[in-house]
Amino acid sequence: MQRSQHAFVNQLLVCLLVCIAAGGSVGVSTVWLRNQISVVANTNRQLTAKIDDLNRRATELSSQIETEQRLDVLRRRNDQWRLGLVPVSDGQVIHVADNTVERMVRRANQNLFRVSFEVKRNEPAAPFRVAWQR
Repeated sequence: MQRSQHAFVNQLLVCLLVCIAAGGSVGVSTVWLRNQISVVANTNRQLTAKIDDLNRRATELSSQIETEQRLDVLRRRNDQWRLGLVPVSDGQVIHVADNTVERMVRRANQNLFRVSFEVKRNEPAAPFRVAWQR
């Protein structure tokens, strides 16, 4: 009888140690996971702060650009820096109503598929032979 009691106690101790190890590993992994969540949350918070700062600076720069592009500021800079620039007349301005991107692409590619077979006046044409076989 004693042997079976010792075997039962040994099995009970082994099962108890396995349960403690499993519970401990679950606890450690839970703590590690919560730590990772907090690290990611802090990183996200820092990135959001950087994005907000960049947006704020972009807004400030665009307002400064708009301020510098006003007509009175440009005239004052012209006088101040003695550039001698004159205002634009209506004849110098061309208003474009169609899609400018399409128009620029068409203009850039208009000679893309044209092949020129013209021979220059002072250059002799290059002689060539055609071999015909049946």
